[in-house]
Amino acid sequence: MNTGIVRSNPPGMAFPGMSQAIRCGDWVTVSGQVALRDGQVVGIGDAAEQARQCFANIEAALMAADVTLGDVVNLRCYLVERAAYGGYAAVKNALFADNPPCSTAVIISGLLLPDLLMEVEATAYAPLPQQG
Repeated sequence: MNTGIVRSNPPGMAFPGMSQAIRCGDWVTVSGQVALRDGQVVGIGDAAEQARQCFANIEAALMAADVTLGDVVNLRCYLVERAAYGGYAAVKNALFADNPPCSTAVIISGLLLPDLLMEVEATAYAPLPQQG
């Protein structure tokens, strides 16, 4: 049965029990991405470096679904401290300078790994080619 749902996991980013990106028709949802590369936390104590890695992971998940950062319409960032917002915002604003998506940032009490400062989710809109 074809449900129109396509799950994607970029090489090296598969994680048991979740898909990194799911396309449902014209919409692509990316699971929350953290500053992990090759299973290691990147940029411990450096919010901008962690944000760069989060967005690199988001971009990889989007590419696996044949979508780009330019298709992102919504971001949600979960920060473990207010001080991390500046680094996150600087990276986000540079990446989306010309066409910023809707965005939400929330302060939370913690993430699964204590060295993580943030987790970022993305939603993209990329219409599928019309079939005719």
